[in-house]
Amino acid sequence: MNANILLEESQQFIKNHLYDDLTKLIFKGSPIAGVSIQELANQIVAKNKSEKKLPTWFSQEKIYYPEKISIEQTSSEITANYKSKLVSGKKLIDITGGFGVDCYYFSKQISEVFHCEIVPDLSTIVAHNYQQLNAKNITTISGNGIDYLEKTNDFFDWIYIDPSRRNDHKEKVFLLKDCLPDVTKYLDFLFTKTNQILIKVSPILDITNTINELKFVSEIHIIAVQNEVKELLYLINKNSTKEIKILTINILNTENQKFDFFINNQITAKYNLPLSYLYEPNAAILKSGGFDQIGTEFNLFKLHKHSHLYTSNSLIDFPGRRFKIENIFKYDKKIFKKLIPENKANITTRNFPKTVAQIRKETNLKDGGNLYLFFTTDINEKLICLLTKKC
Repeated sequence: MNANILLEESQQFIKNHLYDDLTKLIFKGSPIAGVSIQELANQIVAKNKSEKKLPTWFSQEKIYYPEKISIEQTSSEITANYKSKLVSGKKLIDITGGFGVDCYYFSKQISEVFHCEIVPDLSTIVAHNYQQLNAKNITTISGNGIDYLEKTNDFFDWIYIDPSRRNDHKEKVFLLKDCLPDVTKYLDFLFTKTNQILIKVSPILDITNTINELKFVSEIHIIAVQNEVKELLYLINKNSTKEIKILTINILNTENQKFDFFINNQITAKYNLPLSYLYEPNAAILKSGGFDQIGTEFNLFKLHKHSHLYTSNSLIDFPGRRFKIENIFKYDKKIFKKLIPENKANITTRNFPKTVAQIRKETNLKDGGNLYLFFTTDINEKLICLLTKKC
């Protein structure tokens, strides 16, 4: 951590060039003694990435930013705030602290928070930033979080873990046991230090596989922001014997779409041909796998076992997108010129043998407009296209 970056001259330079062309800026070199242009450029890039993701950090004076990858990998304030509502008590420890956004929000709910970060420089940066943010109930610890737990006699209300989704070879991994640290390896030990563990995993990890790798999963929270799944959270309670509950949320500008269900419910979906309205669940629900549960809850018919599209005769409120079906026809590229004179439509495929790119190439349809085409398979195994308008 270069303290010269916190000098007024450096901070003003970063503000003045926040939206400049960095290539040209780097070419000019640094005008500030003791600070390289590369260091200034990194501050600019990282601060820029924080404007929407971390507005509290962005707006605070003299925040020190680490390498941009730490900003890319950290939780957003939106998801950190959601997580903070899941915990309570006196003591929480984050054994994979990172840039410290989650701990900052945990500190609003927990009396004493411990932030462990294995990279010394990042730990120093986080400690400085907490001072700037007036987060006085967070203790920063430079070192391995597992090692700290082995040495301390403290018992925590919560242990929070955000394992790295890359292995020693910098490759993406798809199983929890391949993440760092390997939570499955340390789970029994962790339960000697707490009764409750909250684990954040990547959306690419399979839910069923992760459940099988863990013990005592009581809840799974799936967080989407603007219909993009950002985080999967596994809440583990040492004393849990109940069925696993999945809670989904899609955080939008105007509302939060929520849908919850128990994973072991035996539910049989109802099927039908397309009726008057079409429904597409939001991304969090699609990730959850609750395809039969969502249809049953809202008394909807599925178009096909593998389509995950739903239909009804009456329009209802629904946690996803809703459409009025204007026309239904079999897939024939010659039909589109007659039905879509403007040659423009939004295209979605569900359980259909062709990709969106292939369909656009065959039909010459441009993207956009107020028409939405859904290419799918119906209960009679026929390939169909639904011409719809958004409700």
